[in-house]
Amino acid sequence: MRIGVPKEIKNHEYRVGLIPSSVQELVHNGHQVLVQAGAGLGAGITDADYVAAGASIIESADQIFAEADMIVKVKEPLAVERKKLRKGQILFTYLHLAPDLEQTRDLIESGAICIAYETVTSANGSLPLLTPMSEVAGRLAPQVGAHSLEKAQGGRGVLLGGVPGVPAAEVVILGGGVSGTHAATIAVGMGAKVTVVDRSADALKRLAAQFGTSISTVFSTRAAIEELVRRADLLIGTVLVPGAAAPKLVTHDMVRTMKPGSVIVDVAIDQGGCVETSHATTHSDPTYVVDGVVHYCVANMPGAVARTSTFALNNVTLPFTLALANNGWKKALEQDVHLRNGLNVFEGKVTCEPVAEAHGLPYVKAETAIGM
Repeated sequence: MRIGVPKEIKNHEYRVGLIPSSVQELVHNGHQVLVQAGAGLGAGITDADYVAAGASIIESADQIFAEADMIVKVKEPLAVERKKLRKGQILFTYLHLAPDLEQTRDLIESGAICIAYETVTSANGSLPLLTPMSEVAGRLAPQVGAHSLEKAQGGRGVLLGGVPGVPAAEVVILGGGVSGTHAATIAVGMGAKVTVVDRSADALKRLAAQFGTSISTVFSTRAAIEELVRRADLLIGTVLVPGAAAPKLVTHDMVRTMKPGSVIVDVAIDQGGCVETSHATTHSDPTYVVDGVVHYCVANMPGAVARTSTFALNNVTLPFTLALANNGWKKALEQDVHLRNGLNVFEGKVTCEPVAEAHGLPYVKAETAIGM
């Protein structure tokens, strides 16, 4: 199989779909890998590194999309890239289709076989290809939140950990999953007063066992969120419903009650955000202010630490990339229900139920679509 790795073109996106060791594994299995010139530079990987691993360097993205049987990316294809996709071509990347009708329509029209990292599952019910980026985004959230709290950035001028005689900032984390747990780890390490909110009793027990008295845990109700949002210096939203748009747990009215200069970091923005006043921003223009509250809503947060993110991502995507290359899409999808759960759009049909529901589109089961 010919596998194409185009350079990412999303604003300040420095990650890359494959690293040299992944290329070497694919080449060893008899496949050809086409990497666009300069695709890995943002993650500290040179064209020479790819050539040494057995890849061919291609100058243009047009040629890669035209020649490759499978495209391996990191972020969802932008409109100009979606026009290059063709019927029967495999697209393996993050898609986040539930809040993005335009992309969904374009992928339907392309006829491509579109497999989303974020809905591939595992035997224990987790999302293994989303986990490393959730870990990175969670760990980044207190870091960017602390920076946004600085007065020069429009924040309250509060130091997250405080100093002797001056209290630490109050950090409220909505969601105790992977991102929320990692956000709590860093926020606690920075000396903040941390509260994690979740509706799962099991998640709250796990957090209490992990952190002890270093954090407070609160069961999620509207009343609890209202109170905690009002008190927060830094609010971090990490709520996830796999494949679906994030629920709006924080209303505009709640945002109006927040302290002037407080900060919201909406990690859930890839799936539409869990705060009513959130809209996606970029690394070049990461924040905006609503009712005196600074919003940080960068849709590709892990791109800021591209090398760490790229290598972490490849650690989990490579087995699936190899399966698709070695077996072809049909056999790979038939043999592995977890990879099949990643199938979002197949030759014009929406095969992910939450995406279909989000956009009012017909839903076809993946098994039916691929002819099992």
